[in-house]
Amino acid sequence: MKIALIGATGMAGSRILEELVSRGHYVKAIARNTSKVSDTERVLAVDVDLNDHDALVDALKGQDAVISAVRFQGLNIDGLLQAIRDSKVKRYVVVGGAGSLTLPNQPQVRVIDSEDFPKEYKLEAEAGIHFLDALKQVDDLDWTFISPSAEFGPGKRTGEFRKGKDELLVGEDGSKISTEDFAVALADELEQNNHIQERFTVGY
Repeated sequence: MKIALIGATGMAGSRILEELVSRGHYVKAIARNTSKVSDTERVLAVDVDLNDHDALVDALKGQDAVISAVRFQGLNIDGLLQAIRDSKVKRYVVVGGAGSLTLPNQPQVRVIDSEDFPKEYKLEAEAGIHFLDALKQVDDLDWTFISPSAEFGPGKRTGEFRKGKDELLVGEDGSKISTEDFAVALADELEQNNHIQERFTVGY
């Protein structure tokens, strides 16, 4: 597949880039500054400001899918979605957040509303929830929103994890997923298309 990866230099984006290339996909690595990305046979680095509509559309054209792995705060949702539409790419996968998930056995309580939710992450989590709510109104793109577990950071690629729908996954060591295994789940979804116009979550 030919895949446009927006936010290719970030914590999640860099692992997703590595996973996709390891599977033989061709990736157009898009970021504001791609100095950390090396062009290879399967990777083309493209510097694009997401607020530059025409440049973003040009970068996305001809791809089989678009992935966004960027912060939600300050992101122009409507502008990004319109650029994807204008590029004629139908498949869109989003690296989401955990804030909109519900607590285990408490379907009315979201993670963001729990008493111990870190204040420093609240604005970003709220922006992620707004993004998901906007996506749920979109019926002309084949979108998927993938929420990580509560603890999401660099670790090991094991290829072993669980999937859920809207409830936070909690294992023996708490609610965790490595960026490497998250990348595996995302690449699997791109190849298998099991959650079209849905959100799902991954965790140990």
